[in-house]
Amino acid sequence: MNQPIDTRGRFGTAASGSALQRNKVLRNTYWLLALSMLPTVLGAWIGVQTGITAALTGGLGLIVFLGGAFGFMFAIEKTKNSAAGVPVLLGFTFFMGLMLSRLIGSVLGLSNGASLIMTAFAGTAGVFVVMASLSTVIKRDLSGMGKWLFIGALAILIGGVINVFVGSTAMFATIATLAIVIFSAYLLYDLKNIVDGGETNYISATLAVYLDLFNIFQSLLALLGIFGGDRD
Repeated sequence: MNQPIDTRGRFGTAASGSALQRNKVLRNTYWLLALSMLPTVLGAWIGVQTGITAALTGGLGLIVFLGGAFGFMFAIEKTKNSAAGVPVLLGFTFFMGLMLSRLIGSVLGLSNGASLIMTAFAGTAGVFVVMASLSTVIKRDLSGMGKWLFIGALAILIGGVINVFVGSTAMFATIATLAIVIFSAYLLYDLKNIVDGGETNYISATLAVYLDLFNIFQSLLALLGIFGGDRD
């Protein structure tokens, strides 16, 4: 499993904004999020077909994944207010698809691999729908959650890095389970932040929501592969 990642060191303060501006950011975020799925799928397909990421195991895979991901996210934050912002974000999602291809390829090696991938996709979509709905009906300010969610995501990242060298299946499954919980809550937090006007840049908003969904999907797929895989 790729290491769960999150760079949002913001602890969150819900800013006020006009309803028109909030709706525009939310609409643009959803459109860009949908568009970002295309390079992700393309990257995953290329990775599976070519096996280009097959050698990225252990420490080497960790360095490439974290180095590439954090490098792209730094570039996204630097270009988010320019015309280069969207292409850089889409380049990042292509890279993430490539990095996901090792896990997808492994699951596809199972006799029921395709159905597991569809189940993980459906589960992730279900979480998104639930959290998107909750973000529009919850009136309570959730900005206080940001600090604790960031700590949780950091703990998961550290645990994931340690397990690259430990190689414990039980620890792997525990980290994946915690990642689903933490990033589902993070998804609600990020969507509520957009709805409340706390995030006014749709590229940054898309990056945050994409990371949540990516981590939920890969963690769910990893768990399905461990406990639901048919190896006959």
